[in-house]
Amino acid sequence: MKKIVALIGVFTLLFFSNNVMFGQDSTATSNDTTVVQNDSTQQTAVQKTVKDTTKEAATTAATDVPDKAGMAYQIKQKFIEGGPGFMALILLSLILGLALAIERILYLNLASINTQKFVEQVEDALNSNGLEGAKELCKNTKGPIASIFYQGFMRYEESKDLEMVEKAVMSYGSVQMGLMERGLTWIALFIALAPMLGFMGTVIGMIGAFDSIQAAGSISPALVAGGIKVALITTVSGLIVAIILQIFYNYIVSKIDSIVNHMEDASITLLDLLVKFNAKN
Repeated sequence: MKKIVALIGVFTLLFFSNNVMFGQDSTATSNDTTVVQNDSTQQTAVQKTVKDTTKEAATTAATDVPDKAGMAYQIKQKFIEGGPGFMALILLSLILGLALAIERILYLNLASINTQKFVEQVEDALNSNGLEGAKELCKNTKGPIASIFYQGFMRYEESKDLEMVEKAVMSYGSVQMGLMERGLTWIALFIALAPMLGFMGTVIGMIGAFDSIQAAGSISPALVAGGIKVALITTVSGLIVAIILQIFYNYIVSKIDSIVNHMEDASITLLDLLVKFNAKN
């Protein structure tokens, strides 16, 4: 009897232990399932966030592209709308005018020197090495002022006549001024030509707009406004080109005037130096 009771107790303990273990396994399994579901939910959320971020980045990039290239794109569009023919002529006027203006600016900047310092150097060379030293200094110095001094010393060496030197300096000064003003007439031509081409394109565009109205048989505000807008693009472009070239032109003219004033002062100083040198010798 005791053995039977003992066996029943053992079977009872085994039964409850199995139930407890099964319950724990089920709980663990449910917990694992919950963790997996949570992980899946998190991955889905992350994927959704990545997709949203990618979409927003693509939208932002697509929005930013026209902003970055907006100016170039608009210029290109206006160039095409204005008509390649007249717009190409206006652009050619701008390119040629700028090329001539930049060349003149570089030439004038190279021709500009410190006049006071140069005159002091010439005076020192004239006192120490005579006419040959002064001529050599003028020969090795760039610019119209140095060229005028060189011609003045040559005329003085040949004739010893200050009046001949003065006439030679004045004549050679006119030559140097002509060299500095070379190309200005072409810049002025492009300044006048660009707006005229623009006005011509506008007139032709207006004629095309009226032809479109005549062909349509009725006046449409959209048709008229579009034709007038396209026609006025050439005028605006021509005026912009003229304004740009006019600024460069006025700068070049002012630069030439400044150099000419220095040339006149230097010519007077040259005659004074020759008078002193003639008195010493």
